[in-house]
Parts: sequence; C-alpha cells; structure tokens
Amino acid sequence: MTFTVLIPARLASTRLPGKPLADLGGAPMVVRVAQQALKSGAQRVVVAADSSAIAEQCEAFGVPAVLTRADHPSGSDRLAEACGLLGLEDNDIVVNVQGDEPLIDPALINAVARLLQERQDCAMSTAAHTIDEFSDFINPNVVKVVLDAQNTALYFSRAPIPAARDFSGQAGWDTHRALSAPLRHVGIYGYRVSFLRLFPALPPSPLEQLESLEQLRVLWHGHRIAVHITHHAPGPGVDTPEDLARVRRLFS
Repeated sequence: MTFTVLIPARLASTRLPGKPLADLGGAPMVVRVAQQALKSGAQRVVVAADSSAIAEQCEAFGVPAVLTRADHPSGSDRLAEACGLLGLEDNDIVVNVQGDEPLIDPALINAVARLLQERQDCAMSTAAHTIDEFSDFINPNVVKVVLDAQNTALYFSRAPIPAARDFSGQAGWDTHRALSAPLRHVGIYGYRVSFLRLFPALPPSPLEQLESLEQLRVLWHGHRIAVHITHHAPGPGVDTPEDLARVRRLFS
C-alpha cells in the first residue's frame, strides 16, 4: 500500500488566528501533526500551506511543504492544487489529515488509506466511531453518519440520525443504541487523486449548504464514500483557545 498524507494549513482562522503556528512544546502545531502522520505507513507527508510563514516553519523542522493559493474556498481545493504541484498520478491515494489534529492516530491514517485501496467502487474514504453519550447525539457540532450494509455512507448530518419514529430522548437512549448505534463522523479523508482533481469543478449542493458539510457534495453528485469504523475516539483537535490550552498541557 502506497499513499501520501497531505495536511492543508490556513494561517487565517476566525476562532484561533495563526492556529497552524501555535506552539506545542517547542514546535508549531502543523509540525506536530506532520510528526504524527510520519508514524503511519505514508510514503511521504507534505503540508499544503497558504502562506510562506507556514511553509518556512515547516521547512525549519524538516517537514516538506508546498505553497498553494491563499484564496481556495475549501481544503479540498487546496489539496487538488497540491497534487498538481507534487506531480501525483490519478490512481494515487492521498489522505487528508487536518492541520489541527496533533494527536491523530497513525493507525487510523493507515486504515483510511487501506480502505480506499480495497474499495475500488468508492472515490473517497473516511472514518467514524460509536456515539456513547446522548449529549453528543443531539449536539449539532457532532457530525453523524449513517451507513449501508457495506459501510458506505448514506448521509451525514448535524441532526441526531438515525432517528427513531417514536424518539423518546434520553429515556430511550439505551434502546436506541441497541437497535442502531449512532456513529460520529471523524474528519479524516482518503481520496483518489483523480477525484480530488474533479471535486473543485462540482457545483455545491443544497444539502451541503444547508448542513455546512462539504462531504454532502460528494454524495449529491453520485460518488461513494467508504467508512472505516474505529473503536477508539480520536484525540482532541484544536478549534478554540480552550482546546489549545488543553492540548498544550499534553505536550508540556
């Protein structure tokens, strides 16, 4: 199995400005992400940066980086440009690891890449794990996914899905989980490079705009996403100053 890990990194962040360069134990966060990814089976790990400041910091720590346009509307568009800059072939597999996941499990990266290699019927792969807490099930910031019999994504939503017709809330939570355990989507993606090149040309879908979930564009246009079920919840990502403080303590 051969694949490349690409880490998109934007300097601008509404909730945490300069997030990729935030210090974690003496190294920028994006470098910590790359160091974790290097523990996987990837043949190479490259940061797709939107600014020279990020690229320079990566290179200072020995992490390869390519400088992409700053005006990309999404991380997928940035990855598509990076594939061209790196000369990747259409049949190559790329795993997108988010630049704010310094505790990403290398085994999860391998599993997402391996799944896409096995599922030739799918353009993408991703991951999910079982939701154990009712509060997470009803939280719109926790993205849910429902699957078919082959663990192919049917739909992603911020709403609590699958929803029982006679939904009884917290009181019926254990029964709900026993019938169909809800799954939390984990934001890691495997792509075939040919699909990454196609994706920026696909018009955004109404469902994507309604839910604010880019992966719904993939399903809307008839492409398939294979989902790896992991038994381990991912380590905490960094979206807010509070998240950053928590992760910094782990690196101190």
